[in-house]
Amino acid sequence: MAQVKSYLKDRRIIVLIVVVAALALLDLHYGVHLGIEFVGGTEIPLTLQHSVNTTEMSSLISVLQQRLATFGLRQVTVEGIGNSAMYVIVPSTTSSDINSTVSIIEKQGRFDGVVNGVAAINGSSILHGSIGSPAPIVANGTATWLVTFYVTQTAATRFAHVVFGQGNKPLYMFLDRPSNSIILISSSQLGNLSSGLSPSQALGAIQNALSMGNETIPVLSVSDSNQSIASAESFINSSDGKYSNIIASSNLNGTLISYLMGKNYTVHLESKANMTPTFQAISSNETIIESWPVVGLLSSPLLNPSITNGNVTESYEISGAAPAGTPKSQLLSYAQNQTKTIASILTGGALPVAVVPGTPTSIPPTLGADFLSVSELALIMAVIAMSIFITIRYRRVFLVFPILITTFMELFIIVSIIGLVGTIDLAAVAGMIAVVGTGVDAQIIITDEIITKGAEGTSAKKLLGNAFYIVWADAGLLIAAMLPLFFATSLVNIIGFSESTIIGALLGVLITRPAYGAIISRHYD
Repeated sequence: MAQVKSYLKDRRIIVLIVVVAALALLDLHYGVHLGIEFVGGTEIPLTLQHSVNTTEMSSLISVLQQRLATFGLRQVTVEGIGNSAMYVIVPSTTSSDINSTVSIIEKQGRFDGVVNGVAAINGSSILHGSIGSPAPIVANGTATWLVTFYVTQTAATRFAHVVFGQGNKPLYMFLDRPSNSIILISSSQLGNLSSGLSPSQALGAIQNALSMGNETIPVLSVSDSNQSIASAESFINSSDGKYSNIIASSNLNGTLISYLMGKNYTVHLESKANMTPTFQAISSNETIIESWPVVGLLSSPLLNPSITNGNVTESYEISGAAPAGTPKSQLLSYAQNQTKTIASILTGGALPVAVVPGTPTSIPPTLGADFLSVSELALIMAVIAMSIFITIRYRRVFLVFPILITTFMELFIIVSIIGLVGTIDLAAVAGMIAVVGTGVDAQIIITDEIITKGAEGTSAKKLLGNAFYIVWADAGLLIAAMLPLFFATSLVNIIGFSESTIIGALLGVLITRPAYGAIISRHYD
Protein backbone atom coordinates (compact mmCIF):
# COMPACT_ATOMS: atom_id res chain seq x y z
CA MET A 1 0.00 0.00 0.00
CA ALA A 2 2.87 2.36 0.80
CA GLN A 3 4.36 1.61 -2.61
CA VAL A 4 1.05 2.47 -4.31
CA LYS A 5 0.84 5.77 -2.42
CA SER A 6 4.34 6.64 -3.56
CA TYR A 7 3.29 6.01 -7.15
CA LEU A 8 0.35 8.39 -6.77
CA LYS A 9 2.67 11.16 -5.66
CA ASP A 10 4.53 11.07 -9.00
CA ARG A 11 3.39 13.84 -11.38
CA ARG A 12 3.80 11.59 -14.46
CA ILE A 13 1.49 8.92 -13.05
CA ILE A 14 -1.04 11.53 -11.89
CA VAL A 15 -1.15 13.04 -15.41
CA LEU A 16 -1.92 9.62 -16.91
CA ILE A 17 -4.72 8.96 -14.42
CA VAL A 18 -6.28 12.41 -14.91
CA VAL A 19 -6.23 12.13 -18.72
CA VAL A 20 -7.81 8.66 -18.65
CA ALA A 21 -10.50 9.78 -16.18
CA ALA A 22 -11.35 12.90 -18.21
CA LEU A 23 -11.64 10.95 -21.45
CA ALA A 24 -13.79 8.30 -19.75
CA LEU A 25 -16.25 11.01 -18.68
CA LEU A 26 -16.32 12.45 -22.21
CA ASP A 27 -16.91 8.98 -23.65
CA LEU A 28 -19.86 8.45 -21.34
CA HIS A 29 -21.36 11.83 -22.25
CA TYR A 30 -20.76 12.00 -26.00
CA GLY A 31 -20.08 8.39 -26.98
CA VAL A 32 -17.38 7.02 -29.27
CA HIS A 33 -18.07 7.18 -33.01
CA LEU A 34 -17.39 3.90 -34.80
CA GLY A 35 -16.97 3.67 -38.57
CA ILE A 36 -19.40 1.88 -40.84
CA GLU A 37 -17.12 -1.18 -40.82
CA PHE A 38 -18.22 -1.77 -37.22
CA VAL A 39 -21.76 -0.41 -36.85
CA GLY A 40 -22.96 -0.74 -40.42
CA GLY A 41 -23.65 2.13 -42.78
CA THR A 42 -23.50 3.30 -46.36
CA GLU A 43 -20.70 4.65 -48.53
CA ILE A 44 -21.76 7.02 -51.33
CA PRO A 45 -19.13 7.63 -54.04
CA LEU A 46 -19.13 11.07 -55.68
CA THR A 47 -17.63 12.05 -59.03
CA LEU A 48 -16.75 15.71 -59.51
CA GLN A 49 -17.84 17.48 -62.67
CA HIS A 50 -14.19 18.37 -63.25
CA SER A 51 -10.88 18.12 -61.43
CA VAL A 52 -10.24 20.57 -58.59
CA ASN A 53 -7.23 21.89 -56.72
CA THR A 54 -6.53 21.39 -53.02
CA THR A 55 -8.32 24.59 -51.98
CA GLU A 56 -11.47 23.71 -53.93
CA MET A 57 -11.46 20.16 -52.54
CA SER A 58 -11.27 21.53 -48.99
CA SER A 59 -14.15 23.88 -49.79
CA LEU A 60 -16.22 20.98 -51.18
CA ILE A 61 -15.65 18.92 -48.05
CA SER A 62 -16.45 21.85 -45.76
CA VAL A 63 -19.67 22.78 -47.58
CA LEU A 64 -20.99 19.21 -47.68
CA GLN A 65 -20.16 18.60 -44.01
CA GLN A 66 -21.91 21.83 -43.03
CA ARG A 67 -24.97 21.02 -45.12
CA LEU A 68 -25.34 17.49 -43.79
CA ALA A 69 -24.73 18.57 -40.19
CA THR A 70 -27.39 21.28 -40.48
CA PHE A 71 -29.79 18.72 -41.95
CA GLY A 72 -29.31 16.63 -38.82
CA LEU A 73 -26.86 13.99 -40.08
CA ARG A 74 -24.17 14.67 -37.46
CA GLN A 75 -21.93 11.64 -37.89
CA VAL A 76 -21.52 11.79 -41.66
CA THR A 77 -17.93 11.66 -42.90
CA VAL A 78 -16.89 13.44 -46.12
CA GLU A 79 -13.54 12.46 -47.63
CA GLY A 80 -11.74 13.65 -50.75
CA ILE A 81 -9.98 11.19 -53.06
CA GLY A 82 -7.37 12.66 -55.37
CA ASN A 83 -8.68 15.70 -57.27
CA SER A 84 -11.80 14.34 -58.95
CA ALA A 85 -13.69 12.07 -56.52
CA MET A 86 -15.09 11.97 -52.99
CA TYR A 87 -16.78 9.63 -50.54
CA VAL A 88 -19.64 10.42 -48.20
CA ILE A 89 -19.97 7.85 -45.41
CA VAL A 90 -23.30 7.67 -43.60
CA PRO A 91 -23.69 5.57 -40.42
CA SER A 92 -27.10 4.34 -41.56
CA THR A 93 -28.54 1.83 -44.04
CA THR A 94 -32.16 3.07 -44.04
CA SER A 95 -33.44 4.20 -47.42
CA SER A 96 -34.88 7.45 -46.03
CA ASP A 97 -31.52 8.56 -44.60
CA ILE A 98 -29.68 7.62 -47.78
CA ASN A 99 -32.21 9.36 -50.04
CA SER A 100 -32.07 12.51 -47.88
CA THR A 101 -28.27 12.49 -48.00
CA VAL A 102 -28.18 12.04 -51.78
CA SER A 103 -30.75 14.82 -52.21
CA ILE A 104 -28.61 17.23 -50.17
CA ILE A 105 -25.45 16.23 -52.04
CA GLU A 106 -26.97 16.65 -55.50
CA LYS A 107 -27.80 20.31 -54.92
CA GLN A 108 -25.00 22.59 -56.02
CA GLY A 109 -26.59 25.28 -53.87
CA ARG A 110 -26.70 28.30 -56.21
CA PHE A 111 -29.39 30.61 -54.86
CA ASP A 112 -30.93 33.36 -57.02
CA GLY A 113 -33.74 35.82 -56.31
CA VAL A 114 -35.17 37.37 -59.51
CA VAL A 115 -37.56 40.29 -59.90
CA ASN A 116 -38.97 41.22 -63.30
CA GLY A 117 -36.16 39.37 -65.07
CA VAL A 118 -33.37 41.02 -63.04
CA ALA A 119 -31.21 39.19 -60.47
CA ALA A 120 -31.94 40.96 -57.19
CA ILE A 121 -30.06 38.73 -54.74
CA ASN A 122 -27.90 35.59 -54.73
CA GLY A 123 -26.41 33.08 -52.33
CA SER A 124 -23.08 34.87 -51.94
CA SER A 125 -24.95 37.75 -50.31
CA ILE A 126 -26.39 35.64 -47.48
CA LEU A 127 -24.91 35.83 -43.99
CA HIS A 128 -24.80 32.09 -43.35
CA GLY A 129 -24.84 32.38 -39.57
CA SER A 130 -28.17 34.21 -39.83
CA ILE A 131 -30.19 31.42 -41.43
CA GLY A 132 -33.16 30.34 -39.31
CA SER A 133 -35.96 27.82 -39.75
CA PRO A 134 -39.06 28.28 -37.56
CA ALA A 135 -41.27 25.24 -36.96
CA PRO A 136 -43.74 24.58 -39.83
CA ILE A 137 -47.42 25.38 -39.28
CA VAL A 138 -50.13 22.84 -40.11
CA ALA A 139 -53.58 24.38 -40.58
CA ASN A 140 -56.57 24.22 -42.94
CA GLY A 141 -55.41 21.01 -44.57
CA THR A 142 -51.94 22.22 -45.54
CA ALA A 143 -48.51 22.80 -44.01
CA THR A 144 -46.51 26.00 -44.53
CA TRP A 145 -42.76 26.30 -44.01
CA LEU A 146 -40.39 29.22 -43.71
CA VAL A 147 -36.63 29.86 -43.87
CA THR A 148 -35.34 33.27 -42.79
CA PHE A 149 -31.96 34.89 -43.43
CA TYR A 150 -30.06 38.17 -43.50
CA VAL A 151 -27.88 39.60 -46.28
CA THR A 152 -24.90 41.94 -46.39
CA GLN A 153 -25.37 45.70 -46.46
CA THR A 154 -24.12 45.86 -50.07
CA ALA A 155 -26.60 43.18 -51.16
CA ALA A 156 -29.44 44.89 -49.31
CA THR A 157 -28.70 48.17 -51.14
CA ARG A 158 -28.69 46.41 -54.52
CA PHE A 159 -31.93 44.61 -53.71
CA ALA A 160 -33.62 47.91 -52.79
CA HIS A 161 -32.51 49.35 -56.13
CA VAL A 162 -33.77 46.37 -58.19
CA VAL A 163 -37.19 46.12 -56.51
CA PHE A 164 -37.86 49.87 -56.52
CA GLY A 165 -41.39 50.40 -57.85
CA GLN A 166 -42.09 46.64 -58.12
CA GLY A 167 -44.69 46.42 -55.37
CA ASN A 168 -46.88 43.28 -55.47
CA LYS A 169 -44.59 41.76 -58.12
CA PRO A 170 -43.23 38.23 -57.51
CA LEU A 171 -39.74 37.58 -56.20
CA TYR A 172 -38.84 34.30 -57.90
CA MET A 173 -36.54 32.35 -55.59
CA PHE A 174 -34.47 29.65 -57.30
CA LEU A 175 -32.14 27.04 -55.90
CA ASP A 176 -29.91 25.60 -58.63
CA ARG A 177 -31.70 27.25 -61.53
CA PRO A 178 -30.71 25.32 -64.69
CA SER A 179 -28.13 26.80 -67.03
CA ASN A 180 -27.46 26.06 -70.71
CA SER A 181 -30.74 24.16 -70.77
CA ILE A 182 -33.92 23.74 -72.83
CA ILE A 183 -37.13 22.47 -71.29
CA LEU A 184 -39.43 20.19 -73.31
CA ILE A 185 -42.80 19.85 -71.60
CA SER A 186 -45.59 17.60 -72.77
CA SER A 187 -48.46 19.59 -74.26
CA SER A 188 -50.86 17.23 -72.47
CA GLN A 189 -49.59 18.56 -69.15
CA LEU A 190 -50.17 22.17 -70.18
CA GLY A 191 -53.65 21.28 -71.45
CA ASN A 192 -54.72 19.68 -68.16
CA LEU A 193 -53.66 22.25 -65.60
CA SER A 194 -55.84 22.61 -62.52
CA SER A 195 -55.31 26.38 -62.66
CA GLY A 196 -57.63 26.64 -65.64
CA LEU A 197 -55.02 28.46 -67.75
CA SER A 198 -54.83 27.85 -71.48
CA PRO A 199 -51.56 26.32 -72.77
CA SER A 200 -50.49 29.68 -74.22
CA GLN A 201 -51.24 31.51 -70.95
CA ALA A 202 -49.31 28.86 -68.98
CA LEU A 203 -46.31 29.17 -71.32
CA GLY A 204 -46.37 32.94 -70.94
CA ALA A 205 -46.31 32.71 -67.13
CA ILE A 206 -43.50 30.14 -67.34
CA GLN A 207 -41.34 32.31 -69.58
CA ASN A 208 -41.86 35.34 -67.30
CA ALA A 209 -40.70 33.32 -64.31
CA LEU A 210 -37.62 31.95 -66.10
CA SER A 211 -36.43 35.29 -67.45
CA MET A 212 -33.15 36.43 -65.86
CA GLY A 213 -30.99 38.84 -67.81
CA ASN A 214 -29.46 37.10 -70.83
CA GLU A 215 -29.70 33.62 -69.26
CA THR A 216 -32.79 32.43 -71.07
CA ILE A 217 -34.30 28.98 -70.57
CA PRO A 218 -36.50 28.20 -73.60
CA VAL A 219 -39.60 26.12 -72.85
CA LEU A 220 -41.18 24.16 -75.73
CA SER A 221 -44.57 22.48 -75.59
CA VAL A 222 -44.29 19.18 -77.48
CA SER A 223 -47.04 16.77 -78.55
CA ASP A 224 -46.83 13.38 -80.27
CA SER A 225 -47.52 14.85 -83.72
CA ASN A 226 -44.74 14.67 -86.30
CA GLN A 227 -45.03 18.40 -86.88
CA SER A 228 -44.52 19.20 -83.18
CA ILE A 229 -41.54 16.85 -82.90
CA ALA A 230 -39.96 18.26 -86.07
CA SER A 231 -40.46 21.79 -84.77
CA ALA A 232 -38.69 20.94 -81.50
CA GLU A 233 -35.80 19.30 -83.37
CA SER A 234 -35.48 22.31 -85.65
CA PHE A 235 -35.37 24.78 -82.72
CA ILE A 236 -32.71 22.75 -80.90
CA ASN A 237 -30.59 22.36 -84.04
CA SER A 238 -30.79 26.10 -84.74
CA SER A 239 -29.43 26.91 -81.27
CA ASP A 240 -25.97 26.11 -82.61
CA GLY A 241 -24.72 24.35 -79.47
CA LYS A 242 -25.85 27.12 -77.10
CA TYR A 243 -27.66 24.58 -74.95
CA SER A 244 -26.09 21.34 -73.73
CA ASN A 245 -28.82 20.01 -71.41
CA ILE A 246 -32.34 18.92 -72.27
CA ILE A 247 -34.90 18.71 -69.45
CA ALA A 248 -37.85 16.71 -70.75
CA SER A 249 -41.11 15.16 -69.58
CA SER A 250 -40.64 11.42 -69.18
CA ASN A 251 -43.77 10.74 -71.26
CA LEU A 252 -42.51 12.48 -74.41
CA ASN A 253 -42.24 10.59 -77.69
CA GLY A 254 -39.34 8.13 -77.53
CA THR A 255 -38.27 8.98 -81.08
CA LEU A 256 -37.53 12.58 -80.07
CA ILE A 257 -35.59 11.49 -76.97
CA SER A 258 -33.50 9.01 -79.00
CA TYR A 259 -32.78 11.71 -81.58
CA LEU A 260 -31.54 14.14 -78.91
CA MET A 261 -29.35 11.51 -77.25
CA GLY A 262 -27.91 10.70 -80.67
CA LYS A 263 -26.92 14.36 -80.96
CA ASN A 264 -24.92 14.00 -77.70
CA TYR A 265 -27.23 16.18 -75.63
CA THR A 266 -27.51 15.37 -71.94
CA VAL A 267 -31.18 14.49 -71.52
CA HIS A 268 -32.81 14.56 -68.07
CA LEU A 269 -36.18 12.80 -68.04
CA GLU A 270 -38.40 14.16 -65.28
CA SER A 271 -41.61 12.88 -63.72
CA LYS A 272 -44.98 14.52 -64.21
CA ALA A 273 -44.88 15.82 -60.63
CA ASN A 274 -41.56 17.60 -61.16
CA MET A 275 -42.54 18.94 -64.59
CA THR A 276 -45.88 20.40 -63.48
CA PRO A 277 -45.65 24.00 -62.21
CA THR A 278 -47.91 25.37 -59.48
CA PHE A 279 -49.68 28.57 -60.47
CA GLN A 280 -51.11 31.39 -58.37
CA ALA A 281 -53.55 34.07 -59.51
CA ILE A 282 -52.42 37.42 -58.13
CA SER A 283 -55.10 39.49 -59.88
CA SER A 284 -58.06 38.97 -62.19
CA ASN A 285 -55.82 39.11 -65.25
CA GLU A 286 -52.41 37.97 -63.99
CA THR A 287 -51.18 34.54 -62.91
CA ILE A 288 -47.65 33.66 -61.82
CA ILE A 289 -45.78 30.44 -61.16
CA GLU A 290 -45.66 29.86 -57.41
CA SER A 291 -43.21 26.93 -57.54
CA TRP A 292 -41.72 24.50 -60.07
CA PRO A 293 -39.47 21.65 -58.86
CA VAL A 294 -37.79 20.95 -62.18
CA VAL A 295 -36.17 24.39 -62.35
CA GLY A 296 -35.55 24.74 -58.62
CA LEU A 297 -38.20 27.45 -58.16
CA LEU A 298 -38.86 27.26 -54.41
CA SER A 299 -41.39 30.04 -53.94
CA SER A 300 -42.56 33.32 -55.40
CA PRO A 301 -43.59 35.68 -52.61
CA LEU A 302 -45.11 38.97 -53.70
CA LEU A 303 -43.08 42.04 -52.80
CA ASN A 304 -44.70 44.13 -50.11
CA PRO A 305 -44.95 47.72 -51.40
CA SER A 306 -43.29 48.88 -48.15
CA ILE A 307 -39.95 47.40 -49.29
CA THR A 308 -40.16 48.69 -52.89
CA ASN A 309 -39.98 52.39 -52.08
CA GLY A 310 -36.19 52.51 -51.85
CA ASN A 311 -35.84 51.57 -48.20
CA VAL A 312 -32.98 49.15 -47.48
CA THR A 313 -33.73 46.01 -45.46
CA GLU A 314 -31.38 43.15 -44.63
CA SER A 315 -33.94 40.55 -43.50
CA TYR A 316 -35.52 38.09 -45.96
CA GLU A 317 -37.42 34.83 -46.00
CA ILE A 318 -38.23 31.90 -48.28
CA SER A 319 -41.61 30.28 -47.70
CA GLY A 320 -43.78 27.58 -49.21
CA ALA A 321 -46.53 25.09 -48.59
CA ALA A 322 -47.05 21.37 -49.04
CA PRO A 323 -48.48 20.51 -52.49
CA ALA A 324 -52.22 20.06 -52.82
CA GLY A 325 -53.19 16.44 -52.36
CA THR A 326 -50.46 15.65 -49.82
CA PRO A 327 -51.92 13.15 -47.28
CA LYS A 328 -52.69 14.76 -43.92
CA SER A 329 -50.40 12.31 -42.13
CA GLN A 330 -47.46 13.49 -44.26
CA LEU A 331 -48.04 17.24 -44.18
CA LEU A 332 -45.83 18.00 -41.20
CA SER A 333 -42.98 15.70 -42.25
CA TYR A 334 -42.99 17.19 -45.77
CA ALA A 335 -42.78 20.75 -44.44
CA GLN A 336 -40.07 19.81 -41.91
CA ASN A 337 -38.01 18.14 -44.61
CA GLN A 338 -38.33 21.15 -46.93
CA THR A 339 -37.28 23.49 -44.13
CA LYS A 340 -34.24 21.42 -43.16
CA THR A 341 -33.18 20.85 -46.77
CA ILE A 342 -33.28 24.50 -47.82
CA ALA A 343 -31.73 25.74 -44.58
CA SER A 344 -28.90 23.22 -44.84
CA ILE A 345 -28.12 24.10 -48.46
CA LEU A 346 -28.16 27.84 -47.79
CA THR A 347 -26.05 27.36 -44.66
CA GLY A 348 -23.39 25.38 -46.49
CA GLY A 349 -23.36 27.70 -49.48
CA ALA A 350 -22.77 26.78 -53.11
CA LEU A 351 -20.43 23.98 -54.11
CA PRO A 352 -17.48 25.22 -56.19
CA VAL A 353 -18.15 22.34 -58.61
CA ALA A 354 -21.14 20.08 -59.15
CA VAL A 355 -20.91 16.47 -57.94
CA VAL A 356 -22.59 13.34 -59.30
CA PRO A 357 -23.51 10.67 -56.70
CA GLY A 358 -22.77 7.06 -57.63
CA THR A 359 -24.39 3.86 -56.42
CA PRO A 360 -24.37 3.65 -52.59
CA THR A 361 -22.71 0.60 -51.03
CA SER A 362 -24.18 -0.63 -47.75
CA ILE A 363 -22.47 -2.61 -45.00
CA PRO A 364 -24.97 -4.49 -42.77
CA PRO A 365 -24.66 -3.93 -39.00
CA THR A 366 -24.21 -7.68 -38.47
CA LEU A 367 -21.10 -7.70 -40.65
CA GLY A 368 -19.86 -4.62 -38.79
CA ALA A 369 -20.29 -6.45 -35.47
CA ASP A 370 -18.10 -9.27 -36.80
CA PHE A 371 -15.43 -6.74 -37.84
CA LEU A 372 -15.51 -5.23 -34.34
CA SER A 373 -15.15 -8.63 -32.63
CA VAL A 374 -12.20 -9.60 -34.82
CA SER A 375 -10.52 -6.23 -34.27
CA GLU A 376 -10.92 -6.46 -30.50
CA LEU A 377 -9.47 -9.99 -30.55
CA ALA A 378 -6.50 -8.79 -32.61
CA LEU A 379 -5.80 -5.98 -30.15
CA ILE A 380 -5.99 -8.31 -27.13
CA MET A 381 -3.72 -10.88 -28.80
CA ALA A 382 -1.19 -8.16 -29.62
CA VAL A 383 -1.10 -6.99 -25.99
CA ILE A 384 -0.81 -10.56 -24.64
CA ALA A 385 1.98 -11.41 -27.07
CA MET A 386 3.84 -8.27 -26.06
CA SER A 387 3.48 -9.09 -22.34
CA ILE A 388 4.71 -12.65 -22.81
CA PHE A 389 7.73 -11.43 -24.75
CA ILE A 390 8.67 -8.90 -22.05
CA THR A 391 8.23 -11.48 -19.25
CA ILE A 392 10.37 -14.10 -21.01
CA ARG A 393 13.09 -11.61 -21.81
CA TYR A 394 13.46 -10.16 -18.32
CA ARG A 395 12.15 -13.10 -16.27
CA ARG A 396 10.26 -10.74 -13.93
CA VAL A 397 6.52 -11.38 -13.59
CA PHE A 398 6.13 -7.96 -11.92
CA LEU A 399 6.72 -6.26 -15.25
CA VAL A 400 3.52 -7.69 -16.72
CA PHE A 401 1.27 -5.38 -14.65
CA PRO A 402 2.84 -2.00 -15.52
CA ILE A 403 3.20 -3.09 -19.14
CA LEU A 404 -0.42 -4.16 -19.41
CA ILE A 405 -1.86 -1.18 -17.54
CA THR A 406 0.09 1.47 -19.45
CA THR A 407 -0.53 -0.24 -22.82
CA PHE A 408 -4.28 -0.57 -22.22
CA MET A 409 -4.43 3.04 -21.02
CA GLU A 410 -2.57 4.16 -24.15
CA LEU A 411 -5.02 2.27 -26.35
CA PHE A 412 -7.95 3.70 -24.39
CA ILE A 413 -6.68 7.24 -24.87
CA ILE A 414 -6.19 6.72 -28.62
CA VAL A 415 -9.65 5.16 -29.01
CA SER A 416 -11.28 7.98 -27.04
CA ILE A 417 -9.58 10.83 -28.89
CA ILE A 418 -10.20 9.42 -32.37
CA GLY A 419 -13.71 8.26 -31.46
CA LEU A 420 -14.69 11.63 -29.97
CA VAL A 421 -13.34 13.97 -32.65
CA GLY A 422 -13.47 11.61 -35.63
CA THR A 423 -14.47 8.07 -36.54
CA ILE A 424 -12.77 4.79 -35.68
CA ASP A 425 -12.49 2.70 -38.84
CA LEU A 426 -10.56 -0.45 -39.73
CA ALA A 427 -7.50 1.55 -40.75
CA ALA A 428 -7.47 3.28 -37.36
CA VAL A 429 -7.63 -0.08 -35.58
CA ALA A 430 -4.71 -1.31 -37.68
CA GLY A 431 -2.78 1.74 -36.55
CA MET A 432 -3.62 0.98 -32.91
CA ILE A 433 -2.25 -2.53 -33.29
CA ALA A 434 0.91 -1.03 -34.78
CA VAL A 435 1.14 1.35 -31.80
CA VAL A 436 1.23 -1.66 -29.50
CA GLY A 437 4.37 -2.71 -31.35
CA THR A 438 5.98 0.69 -30.94
CA GLY A 439 5.01 0.53 -27.25
CA VAL A 440 6.92 -2.76 -26.94
CA ASP A 441 9.96 -1.12 -28.47
CA ALA A 442 9.82 1.87 -26.10
CA GLN A 443 9.22 -0.28 -23.03
CA ILE A 444 12.14 -2.56 -23.92
CA ILE A 445 14.40 0.49 -24.18
CA ILE A 446 13.20 1.89 -20.82
CA THR A 447 13.34 -1.48 -19.09
CA ASP A 448 16.83 -2.25 -20.44
CA GLU A 449 18.14 1.05 -19.14
CA ILE A 450 16.55 0.72 -15.68
CA ILE A 451 17.06 -3.01 -14.98
CA THR A 452 20.14 -3.97 -16.97
CA LYS A 453 22.24 -0.83 -16.58
CA GLY A 454 20.79 0.07 -13.19
CA ALA A 455 22.85 -2.70 -11.69
CA GLU A 456 25.99 -0.68 -12.52
CA GLY A 457 24.97 1.97 -9.95
CA THR A 458 23.80 4.72 -12.32
CA SER A 459 20.83 6.71 -10.98
CA ALA A 460 17.36 5.95 -12.33
CA LYS A 461 16.85 9.58 -13.35
CA LYS A 462 19.89 9.55 -15.62
CA LEU A 463 18.99 6.16 -17.05
CA LEU A 464 15.47 7.38 -17.86
CA GLY A 465 16.96 10.41 -19.58
CA ASN A 466 19.10 8.15 -21.76
CA ALA A 467 16.13 5.90 -22.55
CA PHE A 468 13.81 8.75 -23.47
CA TYR A 469 16.40 10.27 -25.77
CA ILE A 470 16.04 7.12 -27.87
CA VAL A 471 12.26 6.90 -27.36
CA TRP A 472 11.76 10.50 -28.52
CA ALA A 473 13.96 9.90 -31.57
CA ASP A 474 11.99 6.77 -32.51
CA ALA A 475 8.67 8.60 -32.08
CA GLY A 476 9.89 11.49 -34.21
CA LEU A 477 10.93 9.15 -37.01
CA LEU A 478 7.60 7.31 -36.84
CA ILE A 479 5.60 10.55 -37.00
CA ALA A 480 7.72 11.79 -39.92
CA ALA A 481 7.07 8.53 -41.75
CA MET A 482 3.28 8.76 -41.18
CA LEU A 483 2.79 12.43 -42.11
CA PRO A 484 2.84 11.82 -45.91
CA LEU A 485 0.04 9.26 -45.47
CA PHE A 486 -1.92 11.65 -43.24
CA PHE A 487 -1.98 14.35 -45.94
CA ALA A 488 -2.39 11.97 -48.90
CA THR A 489 -6.02 12.57 -49.92
CA SER A 490 -5.68 10.02 -52.75
CA LEU A 491 -5.05 7.34 -50.09
CA VAL A 492 -8.05 8.22 -47.96
CA ASN A 493 -8.70 4.63 -46.88
CA ILE A 494 -5.45 4.51 -44.85
CA ILE A 495 -5.55 8.00 -43.34
CA GLY A 496 -7.02 6.45 -40.20
CA PHE A 497 -3.92 4.28 -39.91
CA SER A 498 -1.62 7.29 -39.92
CA GLU A 499 -3.92 9.20 -37.51
CA SER A 500 -3.90 6.51 -34.83
CA THR A 501 -0.17 5.87 -35.27
CA ILE A 502 0.75 9.55 -34.93
CA ILE A 503 -1.58 10.08 -31.96
CA GLY A 504 -0.27 6.89 -30.32
CA ALA A 505 3.36 7.94 -30.77
CA LEU A 506 2.73 11.44 -29.36
CA LEU A 507 0.68 10.26 -26.39
CA GLY A 508 3.19 7.52 -25.73
CA VAL A 509 6.17 9.85 -25.29
CA LEU A 510 4.12 12.56 -23.53
CA ILE A 511 1.92 10.55 -21.14
CA THR A 512 1.97 6.74 -20.98
CA ARG A 513 5.66 5.92 -21.37
CA PRO A 514 6.81 8.49 -18.80
CA ALA A 515 4.29 6.91 -16.40
CA TYR A 516 5.70 3.47 -17.18
CA GLY A 517 9.22 4.75 -16.60
CA ALA A 518 8.11 6.26 -13.27
CA ILE A 519 6.73 2.92 -12.09
CA ILE A 520 9.80 0.94 -13.15
CA SER A 521 12.31 3.43 -11.77
CA ARG A 522 10.55 3.62 -8.37
CA HIS A 523 10.55 -0.16 -8.08
CA TYR A 524 14.15 -0.71 -9.06
CA ASP A 525 15.92 2.47 -8.00
